[in-house]
Order: sequence, then structure tokens, then C-alpha cells
Amino acid sequence: MSDLTAEDLEFLARPLHGFLSVAAGPQPPQPRPVWFEATPEGTVQIFTGPDTLKVKRLRRDPRASIVVAAPVSERERWISVAGPTTIETDGAHDLAARLAARYWDLDDPRRAAELAELLDAEQVRIVIHPEAVTRYSY
Repeated sequence: MSDLTAEDLEFLARPLHGFLSVAAGPQPPQPRPVWFEATPEGTVQIFTGPDTLKVKRLRRDPRASIVVAAPVSERERWISVAGPTTIETDGAHDLAARLAARYWDLDDPRRAAELAELLDAEQVRIVIHPEAVTRYSY
């Protein structure tokens, strides 16, 4: 199944960390925790700097996956989304601002300053176009 359900989108709207893995050729994937946003269109997007290792690897091989799990205080539940990616030069700063508001208390001056730094830096959006969605709940 390659579509995110309404229930998936509700789960993915929570401020949870996703673990992004990109294809790395002969090396095993190196998952990294990331902020993410599942869109109403069913894609999953993150923001990052244009010169990061994940972007360099995705330019060589655009396959990626993200796994999002419920916190340990809840019953077991996770969703995995895998598919090809696109690297978009528009919308990354808007995404960063939305996600910062979701994950941080922006009334905290330190966090507000960190967001300003993110918005001053060049960013791109990595968009995962799902080919496979796997979910588990217990």
C-alpha cells in the first residue's frame, strides 16, 4: 500500500521524530532523526541544508524512507514511508517555521533565536513520494 490514510496523517501530525534513511550504495543506511511534515497530498517532507550528506546521497540515488514511532509511554505503533524523493528549492523556510512552531516553544527567546538562524541559512525541502507505506500498531 502506498497511500497514507487519514489515521496515518493524524498520527504523523504529532510532534514526533522521524528517522530518515537514504540509499547509500554499498554502505548500510545511517538513519538520522528529523523533523517532518506529512502533507494532505500524501507526501512527507523535511528541510535541510543544500550541501548536507543526505542531499548529496539523494542526488546520486533518490530513494529514502522515514520511520515514525509512538513514544515509549504509549502502545507500540509506527509508520514507515518509502519511495523516491525530490529536492525542492522552494518552501523550505516556510516548512522550517511551521515545524519549529510544532516542536519548540517559540516564546523561549533561545528557541526563537535558533529559528531565526535556521531561516537565515539556505535550506531545501526533501519530499518523499510514497511507493510503500507500512504500519504497525499493537
